[in-house]
Amino acid sequence: MVHPNTEVRVVSPEIGLGVFATKFIPKGTIMYVIDEMELIFPEGHHLLTDEHYRKYIEKFSYTDQNGSRIVSWDYAKYINHYCDRNTISTGYGFEIALRDIEAGEQITDDYGALNIEETMKCYCGKANCRGAIHTNDLLTFAEEWDKEILPAIQQLNKVEQPLMYYVDDITKSNLENFLKTGKNFASVKSLYYDRVKVAK
Repeated sequence: MVHPNTEVRVVSPEIGLGVFATKFIPKGTIMYVIDEMELIFPEGHHLLTDEHYRKYIEKFSYTDQNGSRIVSWDYAKYINHYCDRNTISTGYGFEIALRDIEAGEQITDDYGALNIEETMKCYCGKANCRGAIHTNDLLTFAEEWDKEILPAIQQLNKVEQPLMYYVDDITKSNLENFLKTGKNFASVKSLYYDRVKVAK
């Protein structure tokens, strides 16, 4: 589920749709969480072998750390990749605002954290554009991304969290423990799905 203070708009004819903030959203806000209505396709699911369904599942899904394809039931699936993204996936399974997001600003993510199967060209055009999103970006940038995520996570209880209800109880407990003790921070690296290891 995507944050309620967002809407879908056309970005450009080349990019298509994107998700935009309708109100100011502060740093540390949960922007997306897997909820009970998400469509989950584990490896081996029959629709993943059906060419008519697979092409849509691949286009609108990401792969979790278990190898399941997740398709958002709402318009979270239209969040675009930018290398200077304002949100990112965390080791807690939700996406968080890395900085304040202004009303009218596009909500952007880093597809490198989504276990993509093939290298993708990046056309974000930002000064820090990597040029491509690689299948191992999650491992390559995990330490750097954790350093960006940590200050945002520490804002979690200081800002309004409309999506906190949808975070599962185990994750909430792990978050509370980390925020109280500063120990056992869940690295974004825990989201990595190792296809090579699974295939062996």
